Amino acid sequence: MQLSLGPVLYNWAPERWRDFYFRIADEAPVDVVSVGEIVCSKRSPFIADHIPAVVERLQKAGKQVLLGSLILVSLRRERRQTEELASAEGVLVEVNDLTCLRALAGRPHAIGPFVNIYNEASAAFHAAQGAERICLPPELPLASVAAIAKAVPDVTIELFAFGRVPLAISARCYHARLHKLAKDNCRFVCEKDPDGLILNTLEQQDFLTINGVQTLSHTCANLLGEAGLLRESNVGSLRLSPQDCDMVAVARTFRDVLDGRDDVDGGNRRLAAAYPGVPFSNGFLWAEPGHLYRQARSGDAHGPVSQIGAVQSG
Repeated sequence: MQLSLGPVLYNWAPERWRDFYFRIADEAPVDVVSVGEIVCSKRSPFIADHIPAVVERLQKAGKQVLLGSLILVSLRRERRQTEELASAEGVLVEVNDLTCLRALAGRPHAIGPFVNIYNEASAAFHAAQGAERICLPPELPLASVAAIAKAVPDVTIELFAFGRVPLAISARCYHARLHKLAKDNCRFVCEKDPDGLILNTLEQQDFLTINGVQTLSHTCANLLGEAGLLRESNVGSLRLSPQDCDMVAVARTFRDVLDGRDDVDGGNRRLAAAYPGVPFSNGFLWAEPGHLYRQARSGDAHGPVSQIGAVQSG
């Protein structure tokens, strides 16, 4: 089973963004890496100059590189940006918005988790359009994942396996609104929250995470305990989404468990240490509320459903 690394969703300083991928290239046991600004087109110029060096470093390290398209394309300049991305040579484009398909004109590409592929017919349609990889939406239950994977055996099916779960994208910037700024004059205040901004309920319970125009879960998806079941369901790759933590340690943990050098219990303890204070969740995979976590024990992938964060006590 492959490991892939999704694009950085947060607004990191350009040098930090570049150095993060350089370290991934040199140290992380991942097979595929998706790069590029996919959340907010206003952030794109800050990393544009670093993308060629990042792609070159990753490819020299033997990793397949994907260039991610914007999740939401609404402005003329964003349409131009998407068309320019689709003309890139030597790398696959990862489609996160269907407007990108027209520019690709049937050429081989990947599909990101932001495209709503919820059944076999939809997956087969995208395969016919040239999709070689499909990262399914993170809210799908295991039965649907297995059915889709069976329907398109020649496509690598990938599942979002670690990171705050992307839930929604909007034309409105929540970070700017919070700071009483207009979206067009946001001053890039989202850079103050490199792991997103936690949104609380009226009862002061952690609920969601805000990332500019994007809404993510407060919990961190963790499908380490379900890796065996996903392999049996013909899932060919697990996606790790960059968080403000040691992602090399996260990737090594997943690789060690997948290769049998560590068990699920030990792997979960390592993940909790790498990303402390953030509760795990896997409820979507079990057709439960997404914030829940069904804690798997070594040799038992069908443990009881527990409330969020139960694994953190380990």
